[in-house]
Order: sequence, then C-alpha cells, then structure tokens
Amino acid sequence: MSRQTISLIGAPTDIGAGHRGAAMGPEALRVANLAEKLERRGLTVVDRGNLQGPLNPWQPPVHGYRHLDEVVAWNTAVYTAVHQELQAGRLPILLGGDHCLAIGSVSAVARHCHDEGKQLRVLWLDAHTDFNTAQATPTGNIHGMPVACLCGTGPAELTTLSGHAPATTPDVFRYIGIRSVDEGEKRLVRGANMQVHDMRRIDEVGIKRVMEEALAGIDENTHLHVSFDVDFLDPSIAPGVGTTVRGGPNYREAQLCMEMIADTGRMASLDIVELNPAYDKRNQTAKLAVDLVESLFGKSTLIR
Repeated sequence: MSRQTISLIGAPTDIGAGHRGAAMGPEALRVANLAEKLERRGLTVVDRGNLQGPLNPWQPPVHGYRHLDEVVAWNTAVYTAVHQELQAGRLPILLGGDHCLAIGSVSAVARHCHDEGKQLRVLWLDAHTDFNTAQATPTGNIHGMPVACLCGTGPAELTTLSGHAPATTPDVFRYIGIRSVDEGEKRLVRGANMQVHDMRRIDEVGIKRVMEEALAGIDENTHLHVSFDVDFLDPSIAPGVGTTVRGGPNYREAQLCMEMIADTGRMASLDIVELNPAYDKRNQTAKLAVDLVESLFGKSTLIR
C-alpha cells in the first residue's frame, strides 16, 4: 500500500446524535495532526475540506426519526464524496460527525464493490450495534440506526442511497467491542443473525482471537471498510464522546485490533466518527484516535 493516496473528507455535523458537539470532530482530528502523521508513514494525503449540509434544527422525532431530511442531505453529500474518491482509486477517510454518516459512506463503498465485483467486509468498532429502527428506538436518533438502514430496514431515502436496496446484507458486518444494546434492538440483531464480538467475548478469548475470527475469509478480492466509532474505546482513555459506556477495549487491545487490520493489507476505506471535543480533555481522545489510525496504516513497534 505504499504511496497510497488518502483523501480526508470532513462531515462536521451532529445531525443524527443525541448530544451536540460531534460536529467539531473533523477539526479536532486535524488539530491532532492526522494528515501529517499519515504523510510520515509514506502516504500521500489530500484534505478535501468539509462537506456542507443543513444545520442541526434540534427538533423532537417525527414518526420515529429525528431530523430525517437533514440526515438524508448529509448522507447524500457523504455518499457522493466517498464514491468519487473510490472511483479515483483513493482511500477515503470520513471524518465525522456522528455515526449516522456511515449510511452514506458504506453505501458508497457497497456501490463501488458492486461495480468492481469485489467482496465487502465491514468492521464495526463500536460500543453499540446501531441496529435500531423507528419502532425500536427509544430516542429517534438516527446515529443508532445506520447498520439497520444499510441492511434495508429504515426510511427509503436512506436505504436506497447506493441505488441498490439493501446496500449491504448482515453477513458483511463484524461487530467488535459491543457492550450497550437496547432491548428491542437485541431482538433485531439476533433476528438478522449478525456476527457480534461483544466485550464478554473479548474478555473470554482475547482480542487476538476475536480479530482472527472477524478477519477470517478476507482475500485479495475483499474491500475492507472500517467504521471506527470512538466510543468503541474505554472512556477512561477516550472521554471525548457523547455516549460513553464503561468497559471497552483498553489501549493495548485497541492497538492490537488496528495492527491486525493493517496486517491484512485490505483496508480500503475508513470512518472515524462520534468524536466529541466538547466532552474531551485537551484533545486527548482525538490524539488517541489519530494514534490508532496510524496503526491501521501500519505503524507498529515491531522490528521484524
């Protein structure tokens, strides 16, 4: 992957979230020197700046969805931008913003895979399964729904972004780090037969075995997309998120997770979402996220 060109795409919005602040995430990642650190790894980095979209109206849900029109507008912009970079042979990194934006990015990746005849694998690094529906959601916040939308359950404006509905099927996802799932959502995740590597599984068998299972079957025809929700990490090391859940992966577990993804050489697109500088301390969560992203691109302590 030498001289791979990376495109940074900022999506400064908290449109799908329950707390304000994720809109500041892209800038925090830039302040933490994401581009410079990737360039030091021998990568060419192009910062595309920030996408534009509607402001957050901060309204209650309508028919089970908060801010649906605005979420559609933002995801359409993300879809277009990510698809454009993939078509040009570049590796897009979406700088979120909240996790609803993955509807746009993963739809673009799915479309690209469909057109190129590639197999898609999505690693969803998250404390939450994000498989809610309008009926199951306690809040109506769409950042809890992206995987359901990508698998075809949700408003048509979001499930058909890629031109194919559903954009993906449940078997392409591997959840890692899960530890907070709403009751109704649990039934939906079980019903869809999703592959869930929750924190209990990580505790029982270790992150190495979990990652081996999650990465099994990836080959040269696989496009690996990583959707990295910063709340995947334990809040003791990553306080800068709106929805902290105790008991996440520690620093070393997170590093090994990223290093094993890098070892496949197949990661071809990335989301970094839910970073909320309003809850952070001196940008430490952004710096940690950048550190982990460096590992995704092959930074390692090994002298082998």
